[in-house]
Amino acid sequence: MPTTSKSNATPARKSPAKSATKAAGPDAITLLIDDHKKVKKLFKEYEKLSKKEDIDGKVDIAHQICEELTVHATVEEEIFYPAARAAIHADDLLNEAEVEHATAKDLIAQIQEMSGDDPMYDARMKVLSEYINHHVEEEETEMFPKSRKAKMDLEGLAVEMMERKEELMAELT
Repeated sequence: MPTTSKSNATPARKSPAKSATKAAGPDAITLLIDDHKKVKKLFKEYEKLSKKEDIDGKVDIAHQICEELTVHATVEEEIFYPAARAAIHADDLLNEAEVEHATAKDLIAQIQEMSGDDPMYDARMKVLSEYINHHVEEEETEMFPKSRKAKMDLEGLAVEMMERKEELMAELT
């Protein structure tokens, strides 16, 4: 009988530990999706300020968008994409994502060098927004589901990604 009660006690201890681990924080994909949502909101805010012709306001938001996207892309390229590449074996999908990042970074660099009253400023922001929406759609409908199916260590990746994101954000301030 003592053996039975020990085996009954062990699963009871493991179960709360597992749920506590999951409750401790989001997984890597949830973090990335949260970033996507944040940037979408910022793009909407940019559009409102642009319509009001609030140059200073839209430039502030544009710089925030550029910083968020730069940090997000770096974390994906350094941590998430290599793990996904090893787990899902979808080189075409990941190669395309990296090319999209490179193009977005080029647009970001152009925007950061421009004056907010430049007639091309809003156009570049619009193209960046559309480009990011396309990229996000592919990640969320193709790459992320494949990554979940592959049973990647998404919780472990999340911890690594959050640490790296904090480092990158600290470098920007």
